[in-house]
Amino acid sequence: MDKSAIPKSFTNHLEWYSSKVKSVLSKPEKEGDDDDEDRIVYSYQTAIHGVAAWLSEEEAERLEEETGVVAIYPETKYQLHTTRSPMFLGLEPDDNNNVWSQKLSDHDVIVGVLDTGVWPESESFNDTGMTPVPAHWKGKCETGRGFEKHHCNKKIVGARVFYHGYEAATGKINEQTEYKSPRDQDGHGTHTAATVAGSPVRGANLQGYAYGTARGMAPGARIAAYKVCWSGGCFSSDILSAVDTAVADGVSVLSISLGGGVSSYSRDILSIAGFGAMKMGVFISSSAGNGGPDPISLTNVSPWVTTVGASTIDRDFPGTVNLGNGITLRGVSLYKGQRTLSINKRYPVVYMGGNSSSPDPSSLCLDGTLDQRLVAGKIVVCDRGISPRVQKGQVVKDAGGVGMILVNTASNGEELVADCHLLPAVAVGETEGKALKHYVLTSPNATANLAFLGTRLGIRPSPVVAAFSSRGPNFLTLEILKPDLVAPGVNILAAWTGDAGPSGLPTDHRKVRFNLLSGTSMSCPHVSGVAALLKARHPEWSPAAIKSALMTTAYIHDNTHHPLGDASTAAPSTSYDHGAGHINPMKALDPGLVYEIEAQDYFEFLCTQSLTPSQLKVFSNRSCQHTLANPGDLNYPAFSVVFPEKVSITTLTLHRTATNVGPPVSNYHVVVSPFKGASIQVEPKTLKFTRKYQKLSYKVTFTTVARQAWPEFGGLVWKDGVHSVRSPIVITWLPPA
Repeated sequence: MDKSAIPKSFTNHLEWYSSKVKSVLSKPEKEGDDDDEDRIVYSYQTAIHGVAAWLSEEEAERLEEETGVVAIYPETKYQLHTTRSPMFLGLEPDDNNNVWSQKLSDHDVIVGVLDTGVWPESESFNDTGMTPVPAHWKGKCETGRGFEKHHCNKKIVGARVFYHGYEAATGKINEQTEYKSPRDQDGHGTHTAATVAGSPVRGANLQGYAYGTARGMAPGARIAAYKVCWSGGCFSSDILSAVDTAVADGVSVLSISLGGGVSSYSRDILSIAGFGAMKMGVFISSSAGNGGPDPISLTNVSPWVTTVGASTIDRDFPGTVNLGNGITLRGVSLYKGQRTLSINKRYPVVYMGGNSSSPDPSSLCLDGTLDQRLVAGKIVVCDRGISPRVQKGQVVKDAGGVGMILVNTASNGEELVADCHLLPAVAVGETEGKALKHYVLTSPNATANLAFLGTRLGIRPSPVVAAFSSRGPNFLTLEILKPDLVAPGVNILAAWTGDAGPSGLPTDHRKVRFNLLSGTSMSCPHVSGVAALLKARHPEWSPAAIKSALMTTAYIHDNTHHPLGDASTAAPSTSYDHGAGHINPMKALDPGLVYEIEAQDYFEFLCTQSLTPSQLKVFSNRSCQHTLANPGDLNYPAFSVVFPEKVSITTLTLHRTATNVGPPVSNYHVVVSPFKGASIQVEPKTLKFTRKYQKLSYKVTFTTVARQAWPEFGGLVWKDGVHSVRSPIVITWLPPA
């Protein structure tokens, strides 16, 4: 709704919204049926303005014509993007002089986590030593089955549930099988919340794997859990209400590890709510999605949201497959259980697929596809795909198999994700898998054994961009480079629910206090937590300043000093995979310069996106000043230069303004990497600051030398001898029409 259009006759907005909804309702069949009060599900009044309501299509069409109604959206379903990372990120407080050592200001930052709720008994939410809850906090601890007021503390300062949209779409929640309260029975929300701000827990591990201290990125920050996801998914009206409520409650950071498909800015509810939250000074971190390695697979691409891809850390869980022909295949596993394979014995191996690379149902070990007579007592080879990885093991186990070798197909390449299997199992890459299948299909008496080697640290190279991490380019706006950066998202140890086994399968009755998970769902809260640390150190920084600090200090080389690799190709990754690079929290604390973007600047960006006046009104009642010549002129910490189809256009100029957040007197000079297809001129070549928060502008002119068939990647760095403020550059030449 356009909240400024409220007629004088109404005393409050909800009253006006209700009368609007009432005015379009179809007449009830019989008297007494028309309970219009029940039609309104939520009212929104902070990040956006309007209501969620039950309407028929005809009623919705009538409502869209009403004055004051800006836009109408159908309910949509979103999906979750499913402990060594603090040390790997340089955040371990080994000595008390460490910059991250607990300061009382850390305790003022509250991070809202939109997810599946929280398991409050986890030691990760212990509040010992924390100061009282900040006075500005307005959040609540909502109660329900399994969740009482005392489950909140000085660490979990708020816990709320949002299910009205979910129930409107799917029917009433069965309270016997699901907690209609902030309690998390899925595990995902507990894991993400603990990754953001979990208190240190010594001796954390998953059945002996990944043993060490588990702690969040910002152990001094507080958590507010907003439960928006239920057994049947996460619904937009609930997510919207959670963002709206969280902003009013007083969160500084929102961590949102979920996403839908990509739709235009004015049709994407998360994008609109995110714009409203950004206007109120809230930093939003979102997962990029697990649609990789396909290009253009990103979600959550709005420039005011920080889009986080996933990468590996330097820890692994090796397992081996020892074949009867003497060959040893290397893989990974987190298996630890009663059922073991005897070390000295070799077991027959069976693969139900054929030689072709396209898998069939029995090679995928789908439910009910394995013949007990063929697999009993044997190790079964299963292709990845369609069904959950651990579930394939359950199928093998049910058919009498003694072990499983999980094989990557082309879509996963060499990327290995370790799982807490239900029977002895090792996962291997595509290349090893081909050798294995060849052996099994050509040897009548193929045999193997499996070995589990525990936890290995110091893995090189790392980090590597995860194959599953969604990739750019950002097709909504090529001039905005996405993802923004990558963070640890493979085999991450964090707190877990007491209500589900580590695999999350209904048949898994194991109980664990911590679990290892992979996904951009895991990388997103790393960035949310580091953003909370930056906000604690620099309370005056805007969301754009925090994002800029994270992006311009990110690194693009691994621990072998080579460019960051891509797990899906084993070749170097590009900015379409890793964005500005891998987060570097220590450096982000003191970035030297930041690129500020205000709400009006983001609105001016939207003015370049061919939106109608009513589509623009969804974001704000502002008007376009047309201050941006093109979308690439948004003061973004990355450059994505798009030469149009017209070959005659050979020169493009982009503008940036840097704000000094380092020493008052600072002199920077610019260094730009060479490009084959274009020459690059920066004016001026030096920036001489004389005071803190001073702003200086520069322009970058790109001139085509030789149009390239593929995008070219590089970077621009401002250096003052202490700071290196790097922005990635991508130059794309659109093919001539």
